[in-house]
Amino acid sequence: MSTPLINKITAQDVAANRRRGGDIRVLLSPKTVASTSGFFGVLTLEAGEFISEHRHPYSEEFLYVVRGSLLMRIEGRPIRLEPGDSLMVPINERHRLENDGDHQAFVVFHLSPLAPRPDLGHVDCEPLPNPDEAAPHVG
Repeated sequence: MSTPLINKITAQDVAANRRRGGDIRVLLSPKTVASTSGFFGVLTLEAGEFISEHRHPYSEEFLYVVRGSLLMRIEGRPIRLEPGDSLMVPINERHRLENDGDHQAFVVFHLSPLAPRPDLGHVDCEPLPNPDEAAPHVG
């Protein structure tokens, strides 16, 4: 039996994705650690920043707020998130995350299961705040 490959990944090891807003870093993924069931990352939102509305046709999204105050909108319904709060976004539900506070927010997230192909995993539902930013490959 072979030993699985174990890779330690830090936020500085991966490129930030800023196309949809904020600073999104996918840390543990098929690309970085050959995961097969989902991916994990961190998100930093400065005051006034947001992640544009989108949906995941194949994945649930799990979020945990480490610091900051955020407003999540799922199918337009507002949900206030504070440090220590967690939330699951069901498969295919439109959602948008906004830092409407005065301080930086930091969130950890996980999506699972993986879409059949990376290009099928994410559908944008509104114009991107930074459409000209190069999007790092997640899968």
